[in-house]
Amino acid sequence: MSALDVLLATHTSLGQEDAEHLQALVGEWQLLADLSFADLLLWVRTKQGKFLCVAQVRPTTGPTAYQRDLIEAGADADYSATLDDPDSPDRFRVRRTPDGPVIAVITRRRQLPIPAAPSALEIAYTEAATSLLGMVEHATFPPSEAATEMITGPRAGDGLVLMHEDGRVRYASPNAISAYRRMGWNNDLADVDLAQVTRSVVHDRFHADDLVARMTSALEGRSPLRLEVDAGGGTVLFRALPLEHRHGDAGALILLRDVTDVRRRDRQLLSKDATIREIHHRVKNNLQTVAALLRLQARRVDVPAVRSALTESVRRVSSIALVHETLSMSLDERVDFDGIVDRLIPMVAEVAAPESTVQIVRVDNFGVLPADVATPLVLVVVEILQNAVEHAFAPHEQGTVTVEAHRRPGTLQVRITDDGSGLPDGFDLRASDRLGLQIVQTLVESELEGTISVSSAGAGRGTIAVLEVPLTRR
Repeated sequence: MSALDVLLATHTSLGQEDAEHLQALVGEWQLLADLSFADLLLWVRTKQGKFLCVAQVRPTTGPTAYQRDLIEAGADADYSATLDDPDSPDRFRVRRTPDGPVIAVITRRRQLPIPAAPSALEIAYTEAATSLLGMVEHATFPPSEAATEMITGPRAGDGLVLMHEDGRVRYASPNAISAYRRMGWNNDLADVDLAQVTRSVVHDRFHADDLVARMTSALEGRSPLRLEVDAGGGTVLFRALPLEHRHGDAGALILLRDVTDVRRRDRQLLSKDATIREIHHRVKNNLQTVAALLRLQARRVDVPAVRSALTESVRRVSSIALVHETLSMSLDERVDFDGIVDRLIPMVAEVAAPESTVQIVRVDNFGVLPADVATPLVLVVVEILQNAVEHAFAPHEQGTVTVEAHRRPGTLQVRITDDGSGLPDGFDLRASDRLGLQIVQTLVESELEGTISVSSAGAGRGTIAVLEVPLTRR
Protein backbone atom coordinates (compact mmCIF):
# COMPACT_ATOMS: atom_id res chain seq x y z
CA MET A 1 0.00 0.00 0.00
CA SER A 2 1.41 3.39 -1.01
CA ALA A 3 1.75 6.39 1.30
CA LEU A 4 -1.11 8.13 -0.53
CA ASP A 5 -3.40 5.13 -0.02
CA VAL A 6 -2.56 5.11 3.68
CA LEU A 7 -3.36 8.81 4.05
CA LEU A 8 -6.63 8.47 2.16
CA ALA A 9 -7.70 5.41 4.17
CA THR A 10 -6.77 7.08 7.47
CA HIS A 11 -8.18 10.57 7.00
CA THR A 12 -10.93 10.40 4.37
CA SER A 13 -14.11 8.55 3.49
CA LEU A 14 -13.22 8.18 -0.19
CA GLY A 15 -13.95 4.84 -1.82
CA GLN A 16 -11.53 2.51 -3.56
CA GLU A 17 -12.31 3.82 -7.04
CA ASP A 18 -11.73 7.42 -5.93
CA ALA A 19 -8.42 6.42 -4.32
CA GLU A 20 -7.33 4.63 -7.50
CA HIS A 21 -8.16 7.71 -9.57
CA LEU A 22 -6.10 9.94 -7.29
CA GLN A 23 -3.25 7.41 -7.40
CA ALA A 24 -3.33 7.51 -11.21
CA LEU A 25 -3.37 11.31 -11.13
CA VAL A 26 -0.33 11.45 -8.86
CA GLY A 27 1.41 8.99 -11.17
CA GLU A 28 0.97 11.42 -14.07
CA TRP A 29 1.16 14.86 -12.50
CA GLN A 30 4.93 15.38 -12.80
CA LEU A 31 4.07 16.31 -16.39
CA LEU A 32 1.56 18.89 -15.15
CA ALA A 33 4.10 20.43 -12.77
CA ASP A 34 6.81 20.60 -15.43
CA LEU A 35 4.49 22.20 -17.98
CA SER A 36 3.32 24.70 -15.36
CA PHE A 37 6.82 25.52 -14.06
CA ALA A 38 5.06 25.24 -10.71
CA ASP A 39 4.57 23.12 -7.59
CA LEU A 40 1.33 21.18 -7.30
CA LEU A 41 -0.39 20.19 -4.06
CA LEU A 42 -3.24 17.68 -3.77
CA TRP A 43 -5.82 18.47 -1.09
CA VAL A 44 -8.62 16.19 0.14
CA ARG A 45 -11.36 16.78 2.65
CA THR A 46 -10.98 14.76 5.85
CA LYS A 47 -13.71 13.00 7.80
CA GLN A 48 -13.87 16.11 10.01
CA GLY A 49 -14.51 18.33 6.99
CA LYS A 50 -11.08 19.98 6.88
CA PHE A 51 -8.61 20.08 4.02
CA LEU A 52 -5.44 17.95 4.21
CA CYS A 53 -2.50 17.88 1.79
CA VAL A 54 -1.85 14.26 0.75
CA ALA A 55 0.57 14.66 -2.17
CA GLN A 56 3.08 17.17 -3.51
CA VAL A 57 5.18 17.45 -6.64
CA ARG A 58 7.92 19.90 -7.58
CA PRO A 59 8.77 20.96 -11.14
CA THR A 60 11.97 19.87 -12.85
CA THR A 61 11.68 22.84 -15.22
CA GLY A 62 11.99 25.57 -12.61
CA PRO A 63 12.61 26.40 -8.94
CA THR A 64 10.30 25.06 -6.26
CA ALA A 65 7.91 27.34 -4.44
CA TYR A 66 7.99 25.24 -1.26
CA GLN A 67 11.24 24.53 0.54
CA ARG A 68 9.63 21.93 2.81
CA ASP A 69 7.18 19.11 2.25
CA LEU A 70 3.56 19.93 3.05
CA ILE A 71 2.22 16.37 2.98
CA GLU A 72 -0.09 15.77 5.97
CA ALA A 73 -0.30 19.54 6.53
CA GLY A 74 -3.75 20.96 7.15
CA ALA A 75 -5.17 24.11 5.56
CA ASP A 76 -6.05 27.04 7.82
CA ALA A 77 -9.42 28.77 7.65
CA ASP A 78 -8.39 31.37 5.06
CA TYR A 79 -6.74 28.87 2.77
CA SER A 80 -9.69 26.48 3.13
CA ALA A 81 -11.95 29.28 1.90
CA THR A 82 -9.67 29.62 -1.14
CA LEU A 83 -9.87 25.90 -1.81
CA ASP A 84 -13.67 26.07 -1.66
CA ASP A 85 -13.85 29.09 -3.99
CA PRO A 86 -14.60 27.89 -7.55
CA ASP A 87 -13.31 31.17 -8.99
CA SER A 88 -9.96 31.05 -7.20
CA PRO A 89 -7.04 31.11 -9.68
CA ASP A 90 -4.62 28.19 -9.86
CA ARG A 91 -7.12 25.93 -8.15
CA PHE A 92 -8.46 22.87 -9.98
CA ARG A 93 -11.14 20.48 -8.84
CA VAL A 94 -10.60 16.73 -9.30
CA ARG A 95 -13.46 14.48 -10.33
CA ARG A 96 -13.47 10.79 -11.14
CA THR A 97 -16.38 11.16 -13.59
CA PRO A 98 -17.43 14.28 -15.54
CA ASP A 99 -20.63 14.76 -13.54
CA GLY A 100 -19.36 13.25 -10.30
CA PRO A 101 -18.59 14.95 -7.01
CA VAL A 102 -15.33 16.76 -6.33
CA ILE A 103 -13.00 14.28 -4.58
CA ALA A 104 -9.90 16.49 -4.30
CA VAL A 105 -8.46 19.88 -5.18
CA ILE A 106 -5.15 20.68 -6.91
CA THR A 107 -3.43 23.98 -6.18
CA ARG A 108 -0.66 25.38 -8.34
CA ARG A 109 2.03 27.82 -7.21
CA ARG A 110 4.96 29.15 -9.21
CA GLN A 111 8.07 30.47 -7.50
CA LEU A 112 8.82 33.11 -10.13
CA PRO A 113 6.12 35.13 -11.94
CA ILE A 114 5.59 34.67 -15.66
CA PRO A 115 7.76 37.26 -17.42
CA ALA A 116 6.13 40.08 -19.36
CA ALA A 117 7.51 38.67 -22.60
CA PRO A 118 7.51 34.87 -22.17
CA SER A 119 9.38 32.74 -24.67
CA ALA A 120 7.63 30.55 -27.22
CA LEU A 121 8.53 27.50 -25.13
CA GLU A 122 6.98 28.99 -21.99
CA ILE A 123 3.82 29.89 -23.88
CA ALA A 124 3.52 26.38 -25.31
CA TYR A 125 4.17 24.75 -21.94
CA THR A 126 1.64 26.97 -20.18
CA GLU A 127 -1.05 26.35 -22.81
CA ALA A 128 -0.57 22.60 -22.54
CA ALA A 129 -0.63 22.71 -18.73
CA THR A 130 -3.83 24.80 -18.65
CA SER A 131 -5.51 22.41 -21.07
CA LEU A 132 -4.49 19.27 -19.14
CA LEU A 133 -5.51 20.75 -15.78
CA GLY A 134 -8.85 21.62 -17.33
CA MET A 135 -9.14 17.99 -18.41
CA VAL A 136 -8.49 16.98 -14.80
CA GLU A 137 -11.56 18.99 -13.83
CA HIS A 138 -13.56 17.27 -16.59
CA ALA A 139 -12.31 13.80 -15.51
CA THR A 140 -10.61 13.17 -18.88
CA PHE A 141 -7.07 13.26 -17.48
CA PRO A 142 -5.27 11.11 -16.45
CA PRO A 143 -6.24 8.67 -19.20
CA SER A 144 -7.50 5.31 -18.01
CA GLU A 145 -5.27 3.52 -20.53
CA ALA A 146 -2.13 4.80 -18.80
CA ALA A 147 -2.67 2.41 -15.87
CA THR A 148 -1.84 -0.55 -18.13
CA GLU A 149 1.59 0.78 -19.09
CA MET A 150 4.70 -0.37 -17.26
CA ILE A 151 6.98 2.44 -18.45
CA THR A 152 7.23 6.12 -17.60
CA GLY A 153 7.98 9.17 -19.69
CA PRO A 154 8.66 10.92 -21.90
CA ARG A 155 8.83 14.04 -19.75
CA ALA A 156 8.03 17.56 -20.90
CA GLY A 157 11.71 18.49 -21.11
CA ASP A 158 12.55 15.50 -23.32
CA GLY A 159 10.68 16.92 -26.30
CA LEU A 160 7.27 18.49 -26.89
CA VAL A 161 5.16 19.13 -29.97
CA LEU A 162 1.82 20.96 -30.02
CA MET A 163 -0.46 20.06 -32.93
CA HIS A 164 -3.40 21.93 -34.45
CA GLU A 165 -6.68 20.10 -34.89
CA ASP A 166 -5.75 19.36 -38.53
CA GLY A 167 -2.43 17.69 -37.53
CA ARG A 168 -0.07 20.54 -38.39
CA VAL A 169 2.66 21.43 -35.92
CA ARG A 170 1.91 24.58 -33.94
CA TYR A 171 5.08 24.45 -31.84
CA ALA A 172 8.04 22.07 -31.47
CA SER A 173 10.58 22.37 -28.66
CA PRO A 174 14.32 22.26 -29.46
CA ASN A 175 14.62 18.76 -27.99
CA ALA A 176 11.72 17.55 -30.15
CA ILE A 177 13.42 18.95 -33.26
CA SER A 178 16.65 17.21 -32.24
CA ALA A 179 14.82 13.90 -31.83
CA TYR A 180 13.38 14.17 -35.35
CA ARG A 181 16.83 15.07 -36.67
CA ARG A 182 18.11 11.89 -35.03
CA MET A 183 15.49 10.01 -37.04
CA GLY A 184 16.59 11.68 -40.30
CA TRP A 185 14.44 14.83 -40.64
CA ASN A 186 16.79 17.78 -41.30
CA ASN A 187 14.25 20.59 -41.68
CA ASP A 188 12.21 22.62 -39.22
CA LEU A 189 8.96 21.20 -37.85
CA ALA A 190 7.01 24.47 -37.77
CA ASP A 191 3.64 24.27 -39.55
CA VAL A 192 4.38 20.88 -41.18
CA ASP A 193 2.03 17.91 -41.26
CA LEU A 194 3.57 15.75 -38.54
CA ALA A 195 1.99 12.56 -39.90
CA GLN A 196 3.64 13.06 -43.30
CA VAL A 197 7.00 13.87 -41.72
CA THR A 198 6.76 10.78 -39.53
CA ARG A 199 5.98 8.53 -42.50
CA SER A 200 8.98 9.93 -44.36
CA VAL A 201 11.49 9.12 -41.61
CA VAL A 202 10.06 5.87 -40.17
CA HIS A 203 10.81 3.37 -42.93
CA ASP A 204 9.07 0.45 -41.24
CA ARG A 205 5.59 0.84 -42.71
CA PHE A 206 3.85 -0.92 -39.83
CA HIS A 207 5.54 1.24 -37.19
CA ALA A 208 4.85 4.38 -39.22
CA ASP A 209 1.16 3.49 -39.63
CA ASP A 210 0.89 2.64 -35.94
CA LEU A 211 2.48 5.91 -34.83
CA VAL A 212 0.38 8.03 -37.20
CA ALA A 213 -2.74 6.22 -36.02
CA ARG A 214 -1.90 7.14 -32.42
CA MET A 215 -1.39 10.77 -33.34
CA THR A 216 -4.74 10.76 -35.12
CA SER A 217 -6.34 9.07 -32.12
CA ALA A 218 -5.09 11.85 -29.83
CA LEU A 219 -6.47 14.48 -32.22
CA GLU A 220 -9.83 12.71 -31.97
CA GLY A 221 -9.81 12.99 -28.18
CA ARG A 222 -8.44 9.60 -27.17
CA SER A 223 -5.27 8.79 -25.21
CA PRO A 224 -3.35 6.01 -26.96
CA LEU A 225 -0.53 4.09 -25.35
CA ARG A 226 3.13 5.01 -25.76
CA LEU A 227 5.06 3.71 -28.74
CA GLU A 228 8.76 3.30 -29.41
CA VAL A 229 10.00 3.44 -33.00
CA ASP A 230 13.35 2.99 -34.74
CA ALA A 231 14.28 5.34 -37.55
CA GLY A 232 17.49 6.64 -39.08
CA GLY A 233 19.64 4.76 -36.61
CA GLY A 234 17.83 6.32 -33.65
CA THR A 235 15.15 5.12 -31.26
CA VAL A 236 12.47 7.55 -30.08
CA LEU A 237 9.72 7.01 -27.53
CA PHE A 238 6.42 8.75 -28.40
CA ARG A 239 3.38 9.60 -26.34
CA ALA A 240 0.29 11.37 -27.70
CA LEU A 241 -2.27 13.14 -25.51
CA PRO A 242 -5.41 15.04 -26.53
CA LEU A 243 -5.74 18.67 -25.50
CA GLU A 244 -9.13 20.18 -24.73
CA HIS A 245 -10.39 23.67 -24.09
CA ARG A 246 -13.72 24.64 -22.65
CA HIS A 247 -15.04 25.40 -26.13
CA GLY A 248 -13.92 22.05 -27.56
CA ASP A 249 -10.92 20.16 -28.87
CA ALA A 250 -7.63 22.04 -29.08
CA GLY A 251 -5.38 19.62 -30.94
CA ALA A 252 -2.90 17.23 -29.38
CA LEU A 253 0.28 17.15 -27.31
CA ILE A 254 3.10 14.89 -28.52
CA LEU A 255 5.85 14.04 -26.06
CA LEU A 256 8.94 12.33 -27.43
CA ARG A 257 12.26 11.24 -26.03
CA ASP A 258 15.42 10.11 -27.79
CA VAL A 259 16.22 6.78 -26.11
CA THR A 260 18.82 5.58 -28.62
CA ASP A 261 21.66 5.39 -26.11
CA VAL A 262 19.41 3.84 -23.46
CA ARG A 263 18.29 1.06 -25.81
CA ARG A 264 21.89 0.44 -26.91
CA ARG A 265 22.87 -0.11 -23.28
CA ASP A 266 19.80 -2.29 -22.78
CA ARG A 267 20.87 -4.49 -25.67
CA GLN A 268 24.35 -4.77 -24.20
CA LEU A 269 22.89 -5.78 -20.84
CA LEU A 270 20.60 -8.33 -22.47
CA SER A 271 23.55 -9.80 -24.33
CA LYS A 272 25.53 -9.96 -21.10
CA ASP A 273 22.62 -11.59 -19.25
CA ALA A 274 22.17 -14.15 -22.02
CA THR A 275 25.89 -14.96 -21.86
CA ILE A 276 25.73 -15.43 -18.07
CA ARG A 277 22.69 -17.70 -18.36
CA GLU A 278 24.47 -19.74 -21.04
CA ILE A 279 27.47 -20.11 -18.72
CA HIS A 280 25.22 -21.35 -15.91
CA HIS A 281 23.60 -23.79 -18.35
CA ARG A 282 26.97 -25.20 -19.40
CA VAL A 283 28.19 -25.42 -15.80
CA LYS A 284 25.02 -27.33 -14.94
CA ASN A 285 25.60 -29.73 -17.82
CA ASN A 286 29.24 -30.27 -16.80
CA LEU A 287 28.27 -30.91 -13.18
CA GLN A 288 25.63 -33.40 -14.27
CA THR A 289 28.29 -35.16 -16.36
CA VAL A 290 30.61 -35.30 -13.36
CA ALA A 291 27.77 -36.68 -11.21
CA ALA A 292 27.02 -39.35 -13.84
CA LEU A 293 30.70 -40.39 -13.96
CA LEU A 294 30.84 -40.63 -10.16
CA ARG A 295 27.66 -42.68 -10.17
CA LEU A 296 29.11 -45.13 -12.72
CA GLN A 297 32.30 -45.40 -10.67
CA ALA A 298 30.30 -46.09 -7.50
CA ARG A 299 28.56 -49.00 -9.18
CA ARG A 300 31.90 -50.62 -10.07
CA VAL A 301 33.39 -50.33 -6.56
CA ASP A 302 33.07 -53.30 -4.22
CA VAL A 303 34.21 -51.51 -1.06
CA PRO A 304 31.10 -50.22 0.80
CA ALA A 305 32.89 -47.22 2.33
CA VAL A 306 34.21 -46.07 -1.04
CA ARG A 307 30.83 -46.61 -2.68
CA SER A 308 29.15 -44.54 0.06
CA ALA A 309 31.68 -41.73 -0.35
CA LEU A 310 31.15 -41.64 -4.11
CA THR A 311 27.36 -41.64 -3.66
CA GLU A 312 27.58 -38.67 -1.26
CA SER A 313 29.72 -36.84 -3.80
CA VAL A 314 27.07 -37.46 -6.45
CA ARG A 315 24.46 -35.80 -4.24
CA ARG A 316 26.71 -32.82 -3.51
CA VAL A 317 27.50 -32.24 -7.17
CA SER A 318 23.85 -32.71 -8.16
CA SER A 319 22.68 -30.16 -5.58
CA ILE A 320 25.07 -27.53 -6.96
CA ALA A 321 23.89 -28.39 -10.48
CA LEU A 322 20.31 -27.62 -9.41
CA VAL A 323 21.32 -24.09 -8.44
CA HIS A 324 23.03 -23.50 -11.78
CA GLU A 325 20.03 -24.95 -13.61
CA THR A 326 17.78 -22.44 -11.86
CA LEU A 327 20.22 -19.59 -12.57
CA SER A 328 20.30 -20.54 -16.25
CA MET A 329 16.55 -19.74 -16.43
CA SER A 330 16.71 -16.61 -14.26
CA LEU A 331 16.85 -13.06 -15.58
CA ASP A 332 19.14 -12.05 -12.73
CA GLU A 333 21.55 -13.72 -10.33
CA ARG A 334 18.73 -14.75 -7.99
CA VAL A 335 16.98 -18.08 -7.48
CA ASP A 336 13.74 -19.34 -5.97
CA PHE A 337 15.28 -21.45 -3.22
CA ASP A 338 12.01 -23.15 -2.25
CA GLY A 339 11.86 -24.93 -5.61
CA ILE A 340 15.44 -26.13 -5.19
CA VAL A 341 14.77 -27.53 -1.70
CA ASP A 342 11.61 -29.28 -2.90
CA ARG A 343 13.64 -31.01 -5.63
CA LEU A 344 16.40 -31.97 -3.20
CA ILE A 345 14.12 -33.59 -0.62
CA PRO A 346 13.41 -36.81 -2.63
CA MET A 347 17.12 -37.10 -3.44
CA VAL A 348 18.10 -36.92 0.22
CA ALA A 349 15.34 -39.28 1.36
CA GLU A 350 16.99 -42.07 -0.64
CA VAL A 351 19.84 -42.35 1.89
CA ALA A 352 17.55 -43.44 4.71
CA ALA A 353 18.28 -46.78 6.32
CA PRO A 354 16.70 -49.81 4.64
CA GLU A 355 13.04 -50.45 5.45
CA SER A 356 12.78 -47.19 7.43
CA THR A 357 10.21 -44.52 6.55
CA VAL A 358 11.57 -41.01 6.91
CA GLN A 359 9.47 -38.06 5.78
CA ILE A 360 11.08 -34.69 5.06
CA VAL A 361 8.76 -31.67 5.38
CA ARG A 362 9.44 -28.04 4.43
CA VAL A 363 7.71 -25.34 6.48
CA ASP A 364 7.46 -21.66 5.44
CA ASN A 365 9.41 -20.17 2.57
CA PHE A 366 13.05 -19.42 1.91
CA GLY A 367 12.04 -16.99 -0.81
CA VAL A 368 14.31 -15.65 -3.53
CA LEU A 369 18.00 -15.67 -2.68
CA PRO A 370 21.07 -14.28 -4.46
CA ALA A 371 23.32 -16.79 -6.15
CA ASP A 372 26.25 -16.20 -3.79
CA VAL A 373 24.00 -17.31 -0.91
CA ALA A 374 22.07 -20.05 -2.69
CA THR A 375 25.07 -22.08 -3.87
CA PRO A 376 26.74 -22.67 -0.47
CA LEU A 377 23.39 -22.79 1.34
CA VAL A 378 22.11 -25.66 -0.79
CA LEU A 379 25.18 -27.71 0.14
CA VAL A 380 24.71 -26.92 3.83
CA VAL A 381 21.03 -27.91 3.76
CA VAL A 382 21.79 -31.13 1.86
CA GLU A 383 24.53 -32.15 4.29
CA ILE A 384 22.39 -31.52 7.40
CA LEU A 385 19.38 -33.31 5.91
CA GLN A 386 21.50 -36.22 4.77
CA ASN A 387 23.13 -36.47 8.20
CA ALA A 388 19.72 -36.48 9.91
CA VAL A 389 18.16 -39.05 7.59
CA GLU A 390 21.19 -41.34 7.60
CA HIS A 391 22.12 -41.32 11.28
CA ALA A 392 19.01 -40.35 13.27
CA PHE A 393 16.83 -43.31 12.39
CA ALA A 394 17.45 -47.06 12.70
CA PRO A 395 16.19 -49.67 10.20
CA HIS A 396 12.39 -50.19 10.26
CA GLU A 397 12.01 -46.91 12.18
CA GLN A 398 9.66 -44.11 11.15
CA GLY A 399 10.40 -40.45 11.63
CA THR A 400 10.10 -36.88 10.36
CA VAL A 401 12.67 -34.27 9.46
CA THR A 402 11.35 -30.71 9.31
CA VAL A 403 12.97 -27.84 7.46
CA GLU A 404 11.79 -24.42 8.66
CA ALA A 405 12.76 -21.11 7.07
CA HIS A 406 12.18 -17.76 8.75
CA ARG A 407 12.92 -14.57 6.79
CA ARG A 408 13.54 -11.32 8.63
CA PRO A 409 14.89 -8.07 7.20
CA GLY A 410 18.49 -8.82 6.31
CA THR A 411 18.54 -12.30 7.87
CA LEU A 412 17.50 -15.86 7.05
CA GLN A 413 17.13 -18.44 9.81
CA VAL A 414 16.93 -22.13 8.91
CA ARG A 415 15.92 -24.73 11.52
CA ILE A 416 16.23 -28.43 10.67
CA THR A 417 14.78 -30.71 13.33
CA ASP A 418 14.24 -34.45 13.54
CA ASP A 419 12.57 -36.78 16.01
CA GLY A 420 15.28 -39.42 15.76
CA SER A 421 17.69 -40.92 18.26
CA GLY A 422 19.34 -37.63 19.15
CA LEU A 423 22.98 -36.65 19.50
CA PRO A 424 25.58 -39.01 20.95
CA ASP A 425 26.99 -38.19 24.37
CA GLY A 426 29.68 -35.54 24.33
CA PHE A 427 28.90 -34.43 20.76
CA ASP A 428 30.82 -31.32 19.68
CA LEU A 429 30.19 -29.90 16.23
CA ARG A 430 33.65 -28.34 15.95
CA ALA A 431 35.38 -31.54 17.07
CA SER A 432 33.41 -33.80 14.70
CA ASP A 433 35.50 -35.76 12.20
CA ARG A 434 32.63 -36.34 9.76
CA LEU A 435 33.37 -34.84 6.37
CA GLY A 436 29.81 -33.62 5.87
CA LEU A 437 29.78 -31.64 9.13
CA GLN A 438 33.21 -30.20 8.38
CA ILE A 439 31.92 -29.05 4.99
CA VAL A 440 28.93 -27.44 6.73
CA GLN A 441 31.10 -25.51 9.19
CA THR A 442 33.45 -24.28 6.48
CA LEU A 443 30.66 -23.10 4.18
CA VAL A 444 28.66 -21.42 6.94
CA GLU A 445 31.58 -19.49 8.38
CA SER A 446 33.59 -18.64 5.26
CA GLU A 447 31.04 -18.46 2.43
CA LEU A 448 27.79 -17.53 4.16
CA GLU A 449 29.38 -15.50 6.97
CA GLY A 450 26.77 -16.95 9.30
CA THR A 451 26.51 -19.16 12.36
CA ILE A 452 25.34 -22.71 13.01
CA SER A 453 24.50 -24.60 16.18
CA VAL A 454 23.48 -28.24 16.70
CA SER A 455 21.77 -29.33 19.92
CA SER A 456 19.47 -32.00 21.32
CA ALA A 457 15.76 -31.40 21.07
CA GLY A 458 15.20 -32.63 24.63
CA ALA A 459 13.69 -35.70 26.26
CA GLY A 460 16.47 -37.77 24.80
CA ARG A 461 15.01 -37.71 21.29
CA GLY A 462 15.61 -35.50 18.31
CA THR A 463 18.17 -32.98 17.12
CA ILE A 464 17.90 -29.30 16.19
CA ALA A 465 20.29 -27.56 13.79
CA VAL A 466 19.88 -23.79 13.62
CA LEU A 467 21.50 -21.79 10.85
CA GLU A 468 21.63 -17.95 10.78
CA VAL A 469 22.62 -16.37 7.46
CA PRO A 470 22.90 -12.60 6.80
CA LEU A 471 21.31 -11.49 3.55
CA THR A 472 22.99 -8.12 3.29
CA ARG A 473 25.01 -7.23 0.18
CA ARG A 474 28.34 -9.02 0.18
